[in-house]
Amino acid sequence: MTNKYIEKILAARVYDVAEETPLDDAPSLSKRLGNRVLLKREDLQSVFSFKLRGAYNCIYQLSLKQKLTGVIAASAGNHAQGVALAASKLGIKATIVMPKTTPAIKVKAVQSYGAKAILIGDTYDEAYEYAINLADEQQLEFVHPYDNPDVIAGQGTIGVEILRQHAENIDAVFIPVGGGGLITGVGTFIKYLRPKTKIIGVEPMDAPSMAEALKKNRRIVLDRVGIFADGVAVRQVGRENFRLAKLCVDEVITVSTDEICAAVKDIFDDTRSIVEPAGALAVAGLKRYVEREQAEAKTLIAINSGANMNFDRLRHISERAELGEQREALFAVTIPERPGSFREFCKTLGKRGITEFNYRYSDDNDAQVFAGVTLAEGSSEKQQLIKALQKKAYPVLDMSDNEMAKNHVRHMVGGRSAGVNDEALYRFEFPERPGALLEFLTSIGKRWNISLFHYRNHGAAYGRVLVGLQIPKEQRSQLIDYLDQLAYPHWEETENPVYKVFLAG
Repeated sequence: MTNKYIEKILAARVYDVAEETPLDDAPSLSKRLGNRVLLKREDLQSVFSFKLRGAYNCIYQLSLKQKLTGVIAASAGNHAQGVALAASKLGIKATIVMPKTTPAIKVKAVQSYGAKAILIGDTYDEAYEYAINLADEQQLEFVHPYDNPDVIAGQGTIGVEILRQHAENIDAVFIPVGGGGLITGVGTFIKYLRPKTKIIGVEPMDAPSMAEALKKNRRIVLDRVGIFADGVAVRQVGRENFRLAKLCVDEVITVSTDEICAAVKDIFDDTRSIVEPAGALAVAGLKRYVEREQAEAKTLIAINSGANMNFDRLRHISERAELGEQREALFAVTIPERPGSFREFCKTLGKRGITEFNYRYSDDNDAQVFAGVTLAEGSSEKQQLIKALQKKAYPVLDMSDNEMAKNHVRHMVGGRSAGVNDEALYRFEFPERPGALLEFLTSIGKRWNISLFHYRNHGAAYGRVLVGLQIPKEQRSQLIDYLDQLAYPHWEETENPVYKVFLAG
């Protein structure tokens, strides 16, 4: 079966639309990590993603009858553009079903290739179900984004290029994983010719569909996936992809949002190009692997899979990159509320750079400070600083890994509110589409008083909201039932220590 895929990959028709992308050295990252790091630049394709390879090869292989009836796909981004471009090149009618949350720039890109864009639902799953039904009704050929042998073969041409461009030894290739089309295509080819080269997948910690499947030796469906790296936000890997992954993937590494943001910055520093979060996954995984294995003098390749970045997401990424690189730490520090206490606190911090300093008077006894501090030597320096602060009898809370602190509280430190009783705090994600915030407020506010509210748009398909609700304890079970019916991903934060320090009454 593997031989069959090697033949399919070598015969794949992709270069009518795709470019052979360069395999570039990353000098700054290589020097810092003590290994030779090479970047496969799929972000330089005409649609800024590798997806056009598989889409074009799949559509090209269709029968004349299938081509005449047209094709349909469901996608919120890169696959949509790949299918639209491929259909345009081949003179085939294309319909792309996209969630209503899809950014306008991606919808317009699909339409620019002459494809029909249909906006349905708030999630990919809703768009997928609609597309499958429409394909059946209108006898259209459905082009799956990853679970299709011709799509897998098209993506596998990246592996052919890598081995042609670097004939010397390769210790490991790091590949982002969503549904599994890219890693199984590239991995199958490289493992066939270079069995000693490790094929390492990389997924976000909040979307580990392949990692969990390989661990349990069966495909699983995740209850929920994170939406930051939306290009790989897949609840279940493909059937054929999983079968192949068991044969060619050595391991799957998971990384945090902050590590992804740091990787976006690393790639920018070496290439002056900005990749999307999913496009930086491989570099994030490579860095984690080097740290874990204490690897030195190895040749490591990361695939930059895409660069379809919304400009307004850069604010969030730049905010989190230093945390991901462990060059910044966030602390909640309690200091005495008396003249000179700020000066003493700053003397303890020394000559370290202050990235953030938030404070508002609360009472006559203690002051709560939200501080961001620049670190030169990562986690070891952070621990030294915590010990120095504790030695001065300052109570310290490390907030560097606290999502509520990073997404919300750092923007709303303003002192406690007196007289707010029975407050419960919840963090939400909800679809970012016109009217969604109003619907959310109307829905929540009908039943209970909103005592705290913070909303930030990160340029993603989902908005993030922190809500305080005044609700008597005897009504908490009603609230839980109501939130389950509301079906927005949510987390209770009432016991979060950051809330108690800065916001609780």
